[in-house]
Amino acid sequence: MQVNHEGRSPAAVARRGQIIASAISVIAELGYAQASFSQIAKRAGISSTRLISYHFDDKNELMSAVAEAVLTHAGEYMRPRISAATGHQAVLAAYIEANLAFIREHLEEVRAVMEIAAGARAGETSLDSSATGGGDQAVRLLAQELRAGQVDGDFRRFDPLVMAVTIRVAIDAAANRATAEPDLNLDAYADELVALFHHATRQEQS
Repeated sequence: MQVNHEGRSPAAVARRGQIIASAISVIAELGYAQASFSQIAKRAGISSTRLISYHFDDKNELMSAVAEAVLTHAGEYMRPRISAATGHQAVLAAYIEANLAFIREHLEEVRAVMEIAAGARAGETSLDSSATGGGDQAVRLLAQELRAGQVDGDFRRFDPLVMAVTIRVAIDAAANRATAEPDLNLDAYADELVALFHHATRQEQS
């Protein structure tokens, strides 16, 4: 996967970014199967698909770059919001809120990644579907935070991995609903998830 920018000219980096942005737009609008180099070139205002092939060997490589770009953007968006939280319950709330805020503000990117993941599950691409959502790594990191909250006495006893998977599934379900229902109130949705997982994880009172 061509992700290392070393040795590329500023013009080449800019062109690559333009192609990725256009691919996101096309995938979100037309779906993975219809997101051809021809459609992406047209959206980017590029005269020939050869200019895309210069940067990406094939569609699979471009899809990998799109997924990585969106995940990087999501991380950059969410990290400061989560880092600003103090206390494990606050961190968990910030994690949920930041995820849903990113979905709300960057729905096109989210829809594109979901389309790529669906293509991977359907065997339309050799891209591993876990690469489009952080996969096991995201769950492991969340489980580590939950485990730390248990050690510090902020969370009750439960299986951190099971809880982390459940939280991720709930967030992914919100993304699915948002792509189907653009008017969905994701702030209210986030409030409900925060309350739900606060009650699910909080230390039981004696």
